[in-house]
Amino acid sequence: MSAIATSLLLFGATGDLSRRMLIPSLFGLAHDGLLHPDLRIIGTARSALDVAEFRAMAAAALESAIEADRRPAAAVAAFLDRLTYVSLDATQPAGFSALAAEVGDPARLAIFLSTAPSLFGPTIAGLSGAGLATEGARLALEKPLGHDLASSCAINDAVASAYPEHRIFRIDHYLGKETVQNLLALRFGNILFEPLWNATGISSVQISVGETVGLEKRGDYYDGMGALRDMVQNHMLQLLALVAMEPPARLDPTDVRDEKVKVLRSLRPITAADVATHSVRGQYAAGAIHGQPMPGYLEELGRASDTETFVALKAHVDNWRWKGVPFYLRTGKRMPERVSEIIVQFRPVPHSMFGGAAMQANKLIISIQPDENVGLMMMAKLPGLDRDGLKLRAVPLDIGLPGAFADVRRRIAYERLLLDLVEGRQTLFVRRDEVEAQWQWIDAIRAGWASTGMAARPYAAGTWGPSAAIALTERDGVSWHD
Repeated sequence: MSAIATSLLLFGATGDLSRRMLIPSLFGLAHDGLLHPDLRIIGTARSALDVAEFRAMAAAALESAIEADRRPAAAVAAFLDRLTYVSLDATQPAGFSALAAEVGDPARLAIFLSTAPSLFGPTIAGLSGAGLATEGARLALEKPLGHDLASSCAINDAVASAYPEHRIFRIDHYLGKETVQNLLALRFGNILFEPLWNATGISSVQISVGETVGLEKRGDYYDGMGALRDMVQNHMLQLLALVAMEPPARLDPTDVRDEKVKVLRSLRPITAADVATHSVRGQYAAGAIHGQPMPGYLEELGRASDTETFVALKAHVDNWRWKGVPFYLRTGKRMPERVSEIIVQFRPVPHSMFGGAAMQANKLIISIQPDENVGLMMMAKLPGLDRDGLKLRAVPLDIGLPGAFADVRRRIAYERLLLDLVEGRQTLFVRRDEVEAQWQWIDAIRAGWASTGMAARPYAAGTWGPSAAIALTERDGVSWHD
């Protein structure tokens, strides 16, 4: 682990991510005494603010994001005293000298880059030219890291020209979520599951990420990316890797990421010959969610487009552990519910001694959002006198994580990621070879869609996507967990 940073440089400090997530997360860490007492937070963006105006913006962000009883005036004042600001146009190299002067000694500097990808190159060049890429300085990158393998490699090459891999922190905020990390504890901290965590004990895995929102003022960005690149390439493939990876020898950044990249490289390519049977593209039309009418994608966008807002995939991990086990991935906008969950379907018992009793195979349900919960569906005896034999019913054994740990404050993902950045821990960040393995798999799917002319199928807002997504699993005798 690197030395703890005493300066944190936030690019894009006046943007939406900073106001909603980064500044409130940093305040939470500071209020709990988790940040180095000397840590200075230097905001920078194109906005022409002075330090007082930046602090006022930060105070407004805290007021909007954090309940009054969790932000005492003294704690807010102490936090705001850590903040300073330098206005910067990243395309103008001369401006970086003022930034370097404000930073001072860069030997214990952490940099969080939350800017448009088009600014990554000039920003890296400016940082390097101003002496802010010296040994000890580390750099965090917020997605998107390119729009295909070639553009991702170009970004990674630009970053690598100034910062070595052990000082690069690529962010996927899903990896900071409590329940995602609980995957590691669930699998490798309990002997109960690991002996069955393979093709012998598991028949299928589902990973679903549903959003009720539409474009949310991100029309130009989203229309250029679509659901496959916006959600599957990063969040969902990281979840798949955590579910499918082999046990690391240690909870160490290298060991954990080595095992994840093995999974990503074992993904069977979905080519032009497979896209019709292994993938579904969809685009939401007008509909209703919770009784409220919702416009269609084209109406929100204001122009014609074939960009997918929904994608379902049938994936396979071609290795010893998972041979023959399908991984069904599904994500979309304007779904009936906001949900992120992983469903591990175990195989049925090989023989039932209970006569005509209806048997259901065990199912592990890992809910990531909006509720953090781990549930296991198990067969249990129905209460009664049993004159006609035992009657069984599937019942849930639920662990509601907020209730189980009511004495511990729940933290948002960026608190953990920012703390790990300033303290130099890379376990929850994505390595270059992971990113590029993800893009290689995604690019093959997109190439298959293009070569076959596979169009996005319409689905009504407030539904779980096109009917073809149901057929994707039903052909294998599997139903989506809705």
